[in-house]
Amino acid sequence: MTTLTVAVATPPTTARASGPLPCPSSGTTKPTIVLVHGAWADTSSWNGEVDALRRAGYTARAIANPLRNLGDDAATVADFLKTVSGPIVLVGHSYGGSVITNAAANAPNVKALVYVDAAVPDTGETTAQLSGSGSALNGDPDSLYDKASYSNAPQGASDLYLKQDVFVGSFASDLPRDTAVRLWASQRAASTSAFQTPSRAAAWKKIPSWYFVSTGDRIITPASQLSMARRAGSKVTKFAGGSHLTLVSHPDAVTSVIGSAICSVKAD
Repeated sequence: MTTLTVAVATPPTTARASGPLPCPSSGTTKPTIVLVHGAWADTSSWNGEVDALRRAGYTARAIANPLRNLGDDAATVADFLKTVSGPIVLVGHSYGGSVITNAAANAPNVKALVYVDAAVPDTGETTAQLSGSGSALNGDPDSLYDKASYSNAPQGASDLYLKQDVFVGSFASDLPRDTAVRLWASQRAASTSAFQTPSRAAAWKKIPSWYFVSTGDRIITPASQLSMARRAGSKVTKFAGGSHLTLVSHPDAVTSVIGSAICSVKAD
């Protein structure tokens, strides 16, 4: 793991090209940036980053994560990656980190991985194991989630929705309350299978990675994030403050880290 850098939390701003973007001209093909959201979220969580990357002259695609189980979710993302020509920088938030860790394993055009407050499993680990001992998700499940059945669910699996107080107070704790409540009301359910499926691969063992750590994250603890980043040998940025949704509240800071990964991509 490289030396830590620190970004200080400031009031939310409109996303803009910042940090290393655009990269100095090198005559190489620009990578496509593919962004994968996590549980209880959707592609709109990346709106700020997509806007900033597009302004800097890059193609960015935020794609839907099914949130069903890790094997199928990763296969869905891997199938999308096959449609992209040229190099890819693959970015994952939260559970999306587990997905990209598996999806990139057999995708030779993925040149960099970026983890944003994300799970980074090794082979055999589940996402549920990686939240950290102080995570808000370690409480009584009945106090954390509203559960619902879904069609063709595996035996014992159910959909989970975060309860409003957990979403507002722990998941989106640095967002204005009205914004947090709106995101709670529009959250996508995640299957229990998504968190309990063991990882089949660890693409970070062969692909360079970057890690954005929010010190105010109450869902995946900063200590757990730093431990995973250290194991993966990631280049780390610590963001002072934020929440598990810093990608929504401070997209400029997240985009800067993605930019560092983009600028590392060299022609084959």
